Amino acid sequence: MSDREFVSGPALILRSLASHPERRAITSADGVEITAGDFAATAYRLAHELVARGAGRGTTVTLLTGNTPEALAARYAAGLAGARVVNLYDGMGAPVLAEIVASVDTTVLLVDAERYAGAAELLPLIDVPTVLTLGPGPGPGPDGTGGTGGTGGSGIGEDAIAASAVHPATDPAVPLGPGDDIGIRHTGGTTGIPKGILSLHGPYRDMFDALLAGPQDEEPPRLLAATSLAHLSGVLADVTLQRGGSVVLQRTFDPGEVLAAIERERITDLWALPPLIYQLLDHPALARTDLSSLRRLSYGGCAASPARIREAVKVFGPVLVSLYGMSEAQKIAYLTPEEHARFGEDGPLPVGRPFPDVEVEVRAADGTVLPAGEQGEIHVRSGTLMAGYWKQPELTAKVLRGGWLDTGDIGYFDADGYLYLADRLKDLIIVVGGHVYPTEVEELLLTHPAIAQCAVYGVRDDQQAEHVHAAVVPAPGRQPDLEDVRAFVTANKGRLYAPEALHLVDAIPLTAVGKPDKKRLRQALAH
Repeated sequence: MSDREFVSGPALILRSLASHPERRAITSADGVEITAGDFAATAYRLAHELVARGAGRGTTVTLLTGNTPEALAARYAAGLAGARVVNLYDGMGAPVLAEIVASVDTTVLLVDAERYAGAAELLPLIDVPTVLTLGPGPGPGPDGTGGTGGTGGSGIGEDAIAASAVHPATDPAVPLGPGDDIGIRHTGGTTGIPKGILSLHGPYRDMFDALLAGPQDEEPPRLLAATSLAHLSGVLADVTLQRGGSVVLQRTFDPGEVLAAIERERITDLWALPPLIYQLLDHPALARTDLSSLRRLSYGGCAASPARIREAVKVFGPVLVSLYGMSEAQKIAYLTPEEHARFGEDGPLPVGRPFPDVEVEVRAADGTVLPAGEQGEIHVRSGTLMAGYWKQPELTAKVLRGGWLDTGDIGYFDADGYLYLADRLKDLIIVVGGHVYPTEVEELLLTHPAIAQCAVYGVRDDQQAEHVHAAVVPAPGRQPDLEDVRAFVTANKGRLYAPEALHLVDAIPLTAVGKPDKKRLRQALAH
């Protein structure tokens, strides 16, 4: 497909919405229903406004947003304008977000009503040409003026949606090609700022073509987006809207509200990390909830307890879909509902077989491809791999070689071609809401006056959910406690990084090469 013929993913989604303007497309967390035509018109007009404000190819539009219709519209609008999109994740502290804003060369920062409080903390730390709100702002600034980024009546910036009303509800027709940037997603980093993963328009558009070539549902999907639109729920929302379906938004994952919405809205599709599925299984309302509309309950993102997944299959029916992927590779492997049934009542569960257009190899440390049954490092090659780490060519070169991505995961294939995950090569803790690199937390804890030495590591509970633990050698005469340490980390880094358990030790054990022996800590401090 040439650049002249290329139609981007955002353009494809909005064309689908505009072609059936009367259907319900979005239901907000407050129950407000928005038609496809109205939603598309908002996104089109906002795209023109962003172009007028300097957004375009080679620029960045950064979103400080929650699970709102405005956030979705802004993402599509930025895509139409040709700008790369960056989401500022909830749970990260303002100093980290400020570093991200600067590193991605933000041209326009958009803030919705869910993040006004966060904007008040962030704005003094950044220097961005234009800051706008998505809807009426929280009110004038302390000096009575409109505040940063415009002359509107908000302490944050001008209302971009109101300003966009003068523009036509049409595609601004910015020429885009498959090689243009679509976005930068951030994952945990070992040295302060998280790594930025650069993605291009071409691979994202190819995802829609692949899905359209597959089997289609008899009725349009109804997706419940109860986890952040900045993560996989946003991708599934894109697919749902492009296929003629509707998206029901919730601010956060509350298991009781999720169950109520499944019944009330006749939800067909839901994505959840395994620990969130366990919350549904343990909720008292589950037994009296009508789950008959559910067609796909997709899960992934961290290790899952085979016993609890099998329990979920019994409760929800044959609707569970395992998705194995990562930000650097998007999709890697999947396990269908029918395939869940073939693995019996006990033993490990695979993450699935590779997608048809994805190559997966399990390799030894010397690069030799290993046969079935032997554990090694998982490498992936596909058309959906990242373009690289933003402004980090040396790091990119370490994980991308000859078109193959080194995932950092350890796994093996069985004789039937199913892929199993055994461990993570990377020292990464995957918690609900994001990724935590221990080094980031360790460096911060060492600045605490009551802490002399520390080691941070992940601990899995009996349901395979990971939690951040910290082993600490107290400074002389000091006695740090968990609540104080949690408050300290939350204030400086964000609640995502705050340890859930604190262990006071006399010394941090070391391996033979002098590194903290976290395996030994896990064993010694397990309880």
